[in-house]
Amino acid sequence: MTKLTAAFAESAQVVGASVWDKLANPLAAPLPHPFTRHAFFAALEQSGSATAKTGWRPVHLVLERDGSPIGLLPLYLKNHSYGEYVFDHGWAEAFARAGGRYYPKLQGSVPFTPVSGRRLLIAAGEPAAQTEALLLQAGERAVETFGASSLHITFITEPEWRSAEDQGFLRRTDQQFHWQNEGYDSFDGFLGALSSSKRKNLRKERAAVVQDGVAFEWLTGTDLTEGVWDAFFDCYTATGNQKWNPPYLTREFFSRIGESMSEQILLIMAKLDGRYVAGALNFFDDEALYGRNWGCTGYVPFLHFETCYYQAIDFAIERKLKRVEAGAQGGHKLLRGYLPSPTYSAHYIAHAGLRQAVADYLENERAAVAEHMEELAEQAPYRNVT
Repeated sequence: MTKLTAAFAESAQVVGASVWDKLANPLAAPLPHPFTRHAFFAALEQSGSATAKTGWRPVHLVLERDGSPIGLLPLYLKNHSYGEYVFDHGWAEAFARAGGRYYPKLQGSVPFTPVSGRRLLIAAGEPAAQTEALLLQAGERAVETFGASSLHITFITEPEWRSAEDQGFLRRTDQQFHWQNEGYDSFDGFLGALSSSKRKNLRKERAAVVQDGVAFEWLTGTDLTEGVWDAFFDCYTATGNQKWNPPYLTREFFSRIGESMSEQILLIMAKLDGRYVAGALNFFDDEALYGRNWGCTGYVPFLHFETCYYQAIDFAIERKLKRVEAGAQGGHKLLRGYLPSPTYSAHYIAHAGLRQAVADYLENERAAVAEHMEELAEQAPYRNVT
């Protein structure tokens, strides 16, 4: 007989890099998905960015058979809904008005990272469907264990989303904007696929940045010095402080990923009059470039579009990557060649009344998201769209 157990680890460090990465990267890809790597979670936690103090208490769920890890769900116990990009504030407020307690809740996600990827991490050779079901069942039991109201697994893959549905989780959809590489050999090749007016607009925006004297540097690997991170952090905090909430990531976080993940980082820095004025942090694997954080210390027309979108396309074409995922929100990306793409999340809510209310809401929301994506696709800037 075999013995299955579920345990909770108080940090990624407790799980260990060897165990974590074997589950996250069972095929041993040379460039794995950057946001399932142990190094990324460890940097978030050890830098003080995602900790109990900031409302992200690690309680990573490890599924073991006879003491050998076979599955992992990165998991956090939370007392707020910030840094998730799948908004449930309305659910929390409604439950509170009805006399319920929404927090704490459990969050199966990558903190501060709205990038889709595997959340149910399964060891090589394990039956995927069966092991995913066991992880999801253990997640449901964890809600009771930690006195939480719910479990939310966000930015999961579509197959995982369907597995969660089979376990009775509520399904949610949303959208992002991704650029698809159709085998372009240059940025001009990409422009050739656009309608005349949109092509003219993109060329105008790029030319304006050049005319203002901005130059760009692509930094990766050993280029990522502490001085460069200092400059980027100044940009990141300058932009973050203009918003409602202070920046999520500490300065130490960037040093840590620069040390442990430099081969999968592209830092695009914009320089004007000999000094850095803006930057965009990206990660990449063999499939895609993932845009994550942006910041600038002063206004230059079209600088955001150039740094975050056009330079990213240039890099993807050069590296023959299949797509660029430019992060959450931003309908303005559509006119710049980024098309709507669905995202998925799954939700288990313990309270029957709240669960039914949310289920009704999500049914209508899924239909609205699908309709909106169809409308956006019709507005795509490409000459031939089907």
